[in-house]
Amino acid sequence: MASTSSSSPQWEYDVFLSFRGKDTRNNFTSHLYSNLEEAGIEAYIDDSELERGESIEPALWKAIEDSRFSVIVFSRNYASSPWCLDELVKIVVCMKEMGHTVLPVFYDVDPSEVAEQKGNYKELFIEHEQNFRNDLEKVRRWKDCLATVANRSGWDVRNM
Repeated sequence: MASTSSSSPQWEYDVFLSFRGKDTRNNFTSHLYSNLEEAGIEAYIDDSELERGESIEPALWKAIEDSRFSVIVFSRNYASSPWCLDELVKIVVCMKEMGHTVLPVFYDVDPSEVAEQKGNYKELFIEHEQNFRNDLEKVRRWKDCLATVANRSGWDVRNM
């Protein structure tokens, strides 16, 4: 289903899925991916788990750039992962610079907790501010991007 029009960008993927693996990989996100594929929608899902200290591969950045849409599955621990947050920043850059469409999904987390960094998200950002005290600008970008995306119309799937 990726674009084939000569006047528009050539998308390799229709949808890029951003999610916290330990929260949703083996349930919601895997089902979403399967259903998208069955519907003929070309979806990108990163099936690797990064270990502490590993950087996000350039191929992952390219997959974001080469996707028409992103679905961001915010879950209880999404913000615990610097890699998820870096991915989110890249997605927001593509949204602002390339017209990339973004749909937030709130899986077992209140949208206001994400947008306003309350509750568990507040606690996670206290940890990030300690761990990244030499790069608080990075933490600020993460917070700004969370608010930007979480304040968009999305899909609240708590208690499903």
